Amino acid sequence: MSRSKKRTRVLLMATSMRGGGSEHQVALLARHLPRDQFDVHLYLTHAEGELLAEIPPDVKTHSLAFEQGKSGWRKLADRWPGTILRRQAEEFAEIVQREGIDVVYDRAFHNTMIAGHPAIKNEMKARRVSTIVSPPDVALPMVEKRFVAAKRRLLADAYRRSDTVVAVSTAAADSAATYYGLPRDRIVVVANPVDVGRVRAVAGMPSADIGHESERGITPAAHGDRLRLVCVGRMTPEKGQADLIEAIGRLRGRWPDSGVPRLVVRFIGDGPDRESLERRWSEMADPDGSVDGHLVEFAGVISPALSEIARSNGLVLPSHFEGMPNVVLEAFALEVPVVATRSGGTTDLQTDSGQPTCFWAEPGDPESLAVALLAMAGNPDRRARHVVVAGDLIRERHGIEDAIGKIGRILHG
Repeated sequence: MSRSKKRTRVLLMATSMRGGGSEHQVALLARHLPRDQFDVHLYLTHAEGELLAEIPPDVKTHSLAFEQGKSGWRKLADRWPGTILRRQAEEFAEIVQREGIDVVYDRAFHNTMIAGHPAIKNEMKARRVSTIVSPPDVALPMVEKRFVAAKRRLLADAYRRSDTVVAVSTAAADSAATYYGLPRDRIVVVANPVDVGRVRAVAGMPSADIGHESERGITPAAHGDRLRLVCVGRMTPEKGQADLIEAIGRLRGRWPDSGVPRLVVRFIGDGPDRESLERRWSEMADPDGSVDGHLVEFAGVISPALSEIARSNGLVLPSHFEGMPNVVLEAFALEVPVVATRSGGTTDLQTDSGQPTCFWAEPGDPESLAVALLAMAGNPDRRARHVVVAGDLIRERHGIEDAIGKIGRILHG
């Protein structure tokens, strides 16, 4: 038997390679799964995105071939609820059979609805490893506006038929157990890893033993005498950028007269909320464009955003929910202090209450976010300590080799 026949044929699933957290994690697996053990395939519902350039050439990529009907009965049929999803599932099953796939890694619920569709359950001979990336009790109703109850039932059935269910955080696992009625002991928690060397290289920083005492995040970056903060993410309600705008507004009149630099907060990303966010900032700003000396910039999409994070004095994550935020892991790897909400799996990024990794705020609470921003700006020594503790956390719990080993063992069954 040839060497290639002995390897496990794994099909990794993603909606696209546009650069979201799940897409980054799938691309990371595609790069790091050991080739002496795995023959790696990639399935995309949309074969597009900047991360396609990071997929190794030995990974065979598959994407949907069908087009939605443009006229007549086909157009009407595609409008019937569930028709497109069923057709996606049937074509997916054909790919799995044709390529002789041994195990499917369906990450995030969009992929699980395809790979675990009831219409193909008798055709799917491959094992399935399903990954839950956000607390579904919050994520599913917020992301899927239509037929939420039906999709919840579909997903609950799909997860029950998975060989292994993986969650990226304890919050995501606990939520999935309750929301889908899954036995909690069937859900394995494997935290997202971060490829520290690659993150630092892309950001233009030297490789380093992160987490030791340094001046990172202490001295204001070159933007006048202000602290430069970044907020990275798609501009949608659940990402909380509106709360951050409101929090900056609440800093008016509360900032020390001297000794604490004002802020410039740079929003990186785009999305449906961008216009309303810019309008809200314009409404609250003084004639000079600031709020009591604090500035906001809307930079649009910058990909990758790692160099922007590396040049900043801090990252702000104002999300309402998260599974395991990659952008915070990247900030830790770049030795950048973090202000974050206690949103879902983000709380897994601190293991000891006496050893904080972030300046914490509550999700959906602009007042607590304002307090956290003021604490971050006024405490350079605490910022430095956070960097050290976060570096230790990265090494101990989010190393690439350990995570790939765990996922590899699960994929082997």
